Amino acid sequence: MNAPLDYRSIPEPLDAEALAAWLKRKYPDRITGELHLPRTAGTYASLPEDLDPRLVRALKGRGIERLYSHQAEAWVRARAGENLVIVTPTASGKSLCYNLPVLQGVLERKAKALYLFPTKALSQDQVAEILELSAGGELGVRAHTFDGDTPGDARKAVRVHGDIVVSNPDMLHQGILPHHTKWAQFFEGLRYVVIDELHSYRGVFGSHLANVLRRLRRVCRFYGAEPQFIFASATIANPADLAQQLSGLPVGAVTRSGAPRGEKRLLLWNPPLVNPDLGIRASARSQTNRIARLAVKAGLKAIVFARSRLMVEVLTKYLKDVFDPDPRRPPRVAAYRGGYLPSERRAAEARMRRGEIDCVVSTSALELGVDIGALDCCVLNGYPGAIAATWQRIGRAGRRERSALGVLVATSEPLDQYMVRNPEFFFGASPEQARIAPDQLLILLDHVRCAAFELPFVQGEGFGGEPLEEMLAYLEEQGILHHEGDRWHWIADSYPANSVSLRSVAEGNFVVIDIGEGRQDIIAEVDYSAAPMTLYEGAIYMVQSAPFQVERLDWAGRKAFVRRTRADYYTDAIDYTKLKILDAFERQAGAGREVAHGEVHLVRRVAGYKKIRYYSHENIGFGDIRLPDLEMHTTAAWWQLASGLLERRFPQRQQALDGFLGAAHAMHQVAILMQMAEPRDLGRAVGDGEAEWFATVGAAGRGQIRSPEGGEIAPEQADRFRPALFLYDNYPGGVGLSAPLFDQRDTVVARAHALIQGCDCRHGCPACVGPILASDEVRGYSPKGAALQVLELFANSAGDAEDAEGRAI
Repeated sequence: MNAPLDYRSIPEPLDAEALAAWLKRKYPDRITGELHLPRTAGTYASLPEDLDPRLVRALKGRGIERLYSHQAEAWVRARAGENLVIVTPTASGKSLCYNLPVLQGVLERKAKALYLFPTKALSQDQVAEILELSAGGELGVRAHTFDGDTPGDARKAVRVHGDIVVSNPDMLHQGILPHHTKWAQFFEGLRYVVIDELHSYRGVFGSHLANVLRRLRRVCRFYGAEPQFIFASATIANPADLAQQLSGLPVGAVTRSGAPRGEKRLLLWNPPLVNPDLGIRASARSQTNRIARLAVKAGLKAIVFARSRLMVEVLTKYLKDVFDPDPRRPPRVAAYRGGYLPSERRAAEARMRRGEIDCVVSTSALELGVDIGALDCCVLNGYPGAIAATWQRIGRAGRRERSALGVLVATSEPLDQYMVRNPEFFFGASPEQARIAPDQLLILLDHVRCAAFELPFVQGEGFGGEPLEEMLAYLEEQGILHHEGDRWHWIADSYPANSVSLRSVAEGNFVVIDIGEGRQDIIAEVDYSAAPMTLYEGAIYMVQSAPFQVERLDWAGRKAFVRRTRADYYTDAIDYTKLKILDAFERQAGAGREVAHGEVHLVRRVAGYKKIRYYSHENIGFGDIRLPDLEMHTTAAWWQLASGLLERRFPQRQQALDGFLGAAHAMHQVAILMQMAEPRDLGRAVGDGEAEWFATVGAAGRGQIRSPEGGEIAPEQADRFRPALFLYDNYPGGVGLSAPLFDQRDTVVARAHALIQGCDCRHGCPACVGPILASDEVRGYSPKGAALQVLELFANSAGDAEDAEGRAI
C-alpha cells in the first residue's frame, strides 16, 4: 500500500499511544518492527542518614522525599571513596548521583570539585541545578561555569572562590592546565572530578580526553591532591572499561536503574518502494517530514533527529512552510545544531523548556542531556550508526514518566536497511563498545608537549603506554625541551595547547558574516573540517531554514561573507578522495589477491556542487569549487586483485570498476557494524594504489575513473588498471579502526557478500551496492553480480599459480 502520508487526515488531538495505533492501522506495510516497553514502577530508598540536614532540606524543598535505588547505591559507594560510573537511562536522575556526594564534601570539608561536560549548554544546565539546590537548603555553595564565554574580570573570582567549577574538556586543556599556577588554591583542594555524558567520549575526542586527564592527574599530584572520579553515562557496552581508560584508575559501575519509566513504543519504518526493479524507495526525508507533521497536527511535542546539518535545515524549512507561514507569529518549529551562535542556542533551549516550540529539528547536538522540556514523539531521519545513539535519541521523548513514541525512518543505506529488515537484530543487539586509542602516537605526542609545558618531566616518570623517554628525546632534538640532570624543561616560545584541537583535525573555525544592507553581523560559526563542504562561493548556507548565499570565502582569514537570498534551491557539495599506499605493516598475498594494513596518504578534494530544488529534489545545476585540497596521513586496510586476474574474469574494465565500487559500499557498511564505529570515523575509497586515479559513482549511476586533477578517464584508456579497495581511519595517524579489519578480513568479505546476496533487488540497489541507476538491461551486465564476483575473488584462496606468485601485484 503506497498511499501518501497525509497529515491532514489525522484526527486530533492524540496522545503518543493513539498516534502509534493510527500509524499501524493506516500504514502497516511500512512498519517492519515494533518494540513496546511497558510502564515500569520506580524502586526507592530512604534519604541517607548521614546526609547533611541542609541537603535534606534542599531536596524536600524540591519535592524529593526519597532517592531512587541507583542514587542511594551511588551515594554509599561514592562516600566510600570509590571511583564510579553511573549508567542508567535518560532522565533517571543521574545528576543527583554525583551532586549529593560532591555537595556533602563541600559542606563537610570545603572540598573543591571540577565538573566536565562536552558542551557549554550542559554546563549551564548543571550550574543552574546546583544553585537551585544551594538556594533551597541555604548551602552557600558557589558554582560557576568556566568556559570561553566567561568574562575576563570574572575568571579570577571563579579560580579563587569557586567550590564547584563547571567546564568542558577543551577549556581544561587550553585554559586551565597550562595556567595551573593561577589555580593553585583550587587544585590543592580538588577532591572530585565529575565527567558526565561519558558515552560521547569515543574515538578521537575520547583519546584526547584520556590524555587531558593524564595531565590533570599529573598537575593534581604536584599540588598534593588525588581526586575521586565520578562518571555518568547513557547505556554503552563497556562503561567501566571506558571510564578506566579515560582516568587510568579502577572504576566501579552502578547499572541497575530504580527510576520509573513511562510507556515507550518504537516503530521501525521502511519507506515504500517506488521502483522494485531498482530497489528505489521513497526518500527518508519525505517520510520523516510527514510523520513529524502528523505528530504536531495531533497536538504532540516532537523532536526530529537528522544526520547532517544540511538535512536539519531542509527538514526545518519543510515544517516551517506548514506550521510557521506567518513570520509575525511566534515560531512553532525550530532548528538546533552546531554552528549557531551561543545566544541563539540558549534562546531556543529556553523556548523549548517553556513549551513554546512544538517541533525541534536537530543533529546529534540534542542527543546529550540538555533540558528541553517534555516531549512526546521522536522521529529519526536515518539510523544514527550506533544502537546506543539510537536509544539515546529516542530517550529524549517520554521524560517525566510521559508515554512516548519513537519512529526510526530508514534511508536506503545498507546499514539502515539491514536494521529495519532484521528488527530482531536491532531489538536484541547490545549497545556498542566505545573505543579510544589514547596512545595513538600523534595524539600522545601532542599531549606530552602540553604536559612538558605545564611541568618538567622527571626521569622515570610515565605518561601513557609508549616509551616516554624516546618522545622526550625527540622533542629535545626539535629544540622544544632541554634535558638537564634528571629533568626535561620546556624552552620553546610556543604555547602548545593552542595548536592541539581535541575535536577536529585542524584549528581555526570559520565565521559566517551577513553583509546584507551594509551589515557586518556574525550569524554562525563552522568548524574547519565542515567548511569546504558548506561555505564555498555560491553555496546556500541556512540558519533556521533562512537561506544565505556565500558571496566570498576568505580561506586564510577563516571568514565567509554571505547575503540573504530567495533561492528556491539548496546546494550539496561533491567531494572525491584518493589514496596512495606508503607502507604495508602487514600483508597477505596469494591467488592473485593481496590484503594489507598500513600507512596511506589521503587527499580529499571538494570539486563542485549541485543545486537541488526544494520539494521536487531535482538537480537544476552545477557549480565548480576551487579550494585547497585537504591532506593527511592515516592507516587503512586495503584489498587488491592482480590486473591479469581481472582481465580474465571481467570482459570490460567498466564492469570490474562497478564491481569494486559496489563491493566497497557493502564492505564499508559491514565494517562499521563490526567495529561498532561512528560512520564518519571510517572512510572508504576505490582507486589506484599509486594515486594515479581514483573512482567515483557518476550522475548516471556508473563508476567513473578520474585523474588526480579531477578529469574523467575512460577505464579502458587508463595506463594501469589495478584497483584497490580501501577502508581507512578518517583521522590523521589513524585511531585503530583499520587494523582489526585486516585481522578480520575474511569475515568482512563474507558478510559483505551475504549482505548483497541476500538483498531482494534484481540488479543492485542503494541498500546493497550503492546508488545504482542504470539497470542490467542498459549496462549489459548486473552491477550486483559484478560486486559479488569481486567479493568472491577477494575470498578465493585458490587461483592461478602465476598470479599467486605476484606477477601483477
